Amino acid sequence: MMVDGKAIATKILTEISKEVGQLSRPPKLSAITCAPNFETQKYLQLKKAKAASVGIGLNVVELSQMATTAEVVASIKQVLKDSDGIVVQLPLPPQIDRDAVLRAVPVEKDPDGFLYGVTVNACLSPVVGAIDEISKFYNVDWAGKKVIVLGQGRLVGLPAAAYARSKSDMVQVFEIDTFDEKELKTADIIVSGIGRPHFITKKMVKPGVVIFDAGTSEDGGVLVGDVHTEVASVASLLTPVPGGIGPITIAYLLRNLLRLSSQ
Repeated sequence: MMVDGKAIATKILTEISKEVGQLSRPPKLSAITCAPNFETQKYLQLKKAKAASVGIGLNVVELSQMATTAEVVASIKQVLKDSDGIVVQLPLPPQIDRDAVLRAVPVEKDPDGFLYGVTVNACLSPVVGAIDEISKFYNVDWAGKKVIVLGQGRLVGLPAAAYARSKSDMVQVFEIDTFDEKELKTADIIVSGIGRPHFITKKMVKPGVVIFDAGTSEDGGVLVGDVHTEVASVASLLTPVPGGIGPITIAYLLRNLLRLSSQ
């Protein structure tokens, strides 16, 4: 079964729109980005459109490819006073200290939940929030299931692994250089965020597997996921790219923003 992420996102956005309409002022969101690539530009466009649809303004601060860590941190501090939430759009150029930049965003203004799994009062990260919403909607039971997370990135792998460990005691995490195809074929649930177009094929998974494809990359000018479309014929549940996890993450980010603005 293919997940209808747009339907779940629409439900969340409708709830947010009603709540925003009852506020004296709408929440303000700022996004910091450096020379955004194809995938990042698409994602920012979606964020801006969805935010506007529920009455939330998104201010995008775009810095150059040559920006320094100090300049990015300074930009964050500049928008802090006028923002209820700040998102740092990853990836950043290699010369920038990513961790130093992320530390500059206070937890009370971090709708991306970068400290999820580390700090108790951190927001659930949007990717994990999307996985949680899908699991509830489609009755995915994680208890006692073997879970494999592909990737250890800040946006997908790390928070997904933290979430999986809170649900199951059988969790393995692989990077692309430690990938074990035999182990992957034993997984009941797979969360992938490696950003390799159509990397996971039908022969690499077992029938009935649940797959959360959170990897996005560009292939011939089109956004595609880590999972080949042929896998849909054997998976019991699969999130498509686009249209699966992506739309829900944006809705969940805005839900987090609403929560932070009311604190």
